[in-house]
Amino acid sequence: MSPRHIALAALVAAVWGVNFVFIEIGLANFPPLLFSALRFLAAAVPAVFFVGSPRVAWRWVIAVGLILGVAKFGLLFIGMHAGMPAGLSSLVLQSQAVFTTGFAAVLLRERPRRAQVAGMLVAAAGIGLIAVDGGLTAPASAFALVVGAAGCWGLANIVLRRASPPDMFRFMVWVSAVATLPLFALSLLTEGPDRDLAALAGLNLPGVGAILYVALASTLFGFGVWGFLLREYDASTVAPFSLLVPIVGMSSAALLLGEPLTPLRCAAAALVIAGVGATVLRRRKGQTSGGAPGGSTGSPAGAPSASSRSTASVSR
Repeated sequence: MSPRHIALAALVAAVWGVNFVFIEIGLANFPPLLFSALRFLAAAVPAVFFVGSPRVAWRWVIAVGLILGVAKFGLLFIGMHAGMPAGLSSLVLQSQAVFTTGFAAVLLRERPRRAQVAGMLVAAAGIGLIAVDGGLTAPASAFALVVGAAGCWGLANIVLRRASPPDMFRFMVWVSAVATLPLFALSLLTEGPDRDLAALAGLNLPGVGAILYVALASTLFGFGVWGFLLREYDASTVAPFSLLVPIVGMSSAALLLGEPLTPLRCAAAALVIAGVGATVLRRRKGQTSGGAPGGSTGSPAGAPSASSRSTASVSR
């Protein structure tokens, strides 16, 4: 990679890592489902009126919008609102790569390599340590919700592989549009109109800033640049930069939110990052251009494959 593109990849990882701090700020100002709805509304409007059609079948846009937009981010935001720390959330979400490999084995009959199986076990050990740590700092239900969010992300990656969108930025704008109304409806049903209206009436600068950062920086800028890099380089070249996300996430949460970096958390981070790395990084031998980690095939029209994107989307 050129120095400029290395800097871009590192910048996206930093943006996605710090994103968890902004999620915490947003959750201090809005109910979780309302915040998620506002985030996708800001990502979709006005961009949806200018980007053109998603250039994939609408069933894929709707499926990813519901699985990734509604389920994954709904569970993540509810889990963090229930007490899951931002730094640990950024780490637990990386287990989506493990879920992606598992779903690919079950649904697509893709046989995982031995290194992938070993990586899954190592990452699972790290998640187990996080569960122990979470038992000391957060409710078990909050931890389970974030793990569920990682599982939904893994399933969404399988759908993305089938969709193979040629323009990830355009695709994410439409996914954001699909997710907006269901999230608003769920917020009204579960969080209540009074609570939602009170949050909107008390709108302040930190709340607006959180919405704009999560929508514009994390979703549109992050996905746009990541998709560009995946069109320029093999997925195995770009994917390792995603392993910087939990490092930045835990560090920024410690610096900006005062979350402790205990030895147990550092050990868990090392296990998860090592396990995810073994899961998503394919061997160089026999690798094809455009191929994705985990041995998936390349996408048509130079599009990044869903497997490569399994390490791409982090908060959003």
